[in-house]
Amino acid sequence: MTINVLGYAAQSAKAALAPHRFERREPRADDVAIEILYCGVCHSDLHTARNDWGGTVYPVVPGHEIIGRVVSVGPNVTRFKAGDHVGIGCMVDSCRHCAACEQGLEQYCEETATFTYNSTDRHDRMPTFGGYSENIVVSDRFVLKIPDGLDLKGAAPLLCAGITTWSPLRHWKIGKGSNVAVVGLGGLGHMALKLAKAMGANVTLFTRSPGKEQDARRLGADHVVLSTDEKQMAAAKRQFDLIIDTVPYAHDLNPYLPTLSLDGTLVLVGFLGNLEPVLNTVPLIMGRKAVAGSVIGGIPETQEMLDFCGAHGIVSDIEVIKIQNINEAYERMLKSDVKYRFVIDMASLKG
Repeated sequence: MTINVLGYAAQSAKAALAPHRFERREPRADDVAIEILYCGVCHSDLHTARNDWGGTVYPVVPGHEIIGRVVSVGPNVTRFKAGDHVGIGCMVDSCRHCAACEQGLEQYCEETATFTYNSTDRHDRMPTFGGYSENIVVSDRFVLKIPDGLDLKGAAPLLCAGITTWSPLRHWKIGKGSNVAVVGLGGLGHMALKLAKAMGANVTLFTRSPGKEQDARRLGADHVVLSTDEKQMAAAKRQFDLIIDTVPYAHDLNPYLPTLSLDGTLVLVGFLGNLEPVLNTVPLIMGRKAVAGSVIGGIPETQEMLDFCGAHGIVSDIEVIKIQNINEAYERMLKSDVKYRFVIDMASLKG
């Protein structure tokens, strides 16, 4: 048996998203059935819908920043009950037994995680469809508890933008007294500023736009450095333990490397692909510096991030839209015309 579900899908790389009916599986013994209340809009949704990365299987229903309400649970589920507010992020399963999965780092599953959309269920081989839809069925192991009191709409982007920046902050042990810089002020960048500040770090924003200073300081930046200003960049030399680079396109990393401290790391979380121009290794060697990458986060650290956000009252800055306006939102997102994340009110799907 399957469940017939209404959502919004792209039927091809050039097609606008439009209403689409599809099938979800009947819940298994360890599944949680969830009514979707809100779904954040991520750059990955747009890139997948338009096949920018290749490999999109159509029709595709995007959405992996999902906030919902539990409708029912399977007989083997003890952590959740009907009525609970829960979240689903970028993954809905993994192999659960490789070295990465055993460490709670399912995003690095050696057999590849099962992603929330444009993936294939590892048990029944059905395609996965995302959160631009009425409901979703997910194994309880990949369902997250939303802390009481956290704004549900603003919490949606925490499931991707939040964990994508939290994971490197935790991995590189950022805390009180750490010096952190963030490159780029968008969906990821604004979460990096909020989280790093709440963790006790001294936080700097690198930006090419002089007009972003006021907003950056509101979001948690102690300092703002104009990356096109040679004097400001020179004054920032050897300062940062960690630089989180959130820029989603190829750009020159070389100007940032001298601003890393001894043993400092620049971690890429926004761009997938070949770096251009090439890296000059001299600043790396002369200071034991590193350029690294990180992608989302595992289920345990995602729950840790949500609990931290609950304790500190941290959510995303959002603009709520109706699902009928998703194509316009994609065009605005390409122009960075959102502060800082679109969230779909899924009640709009009903008409």
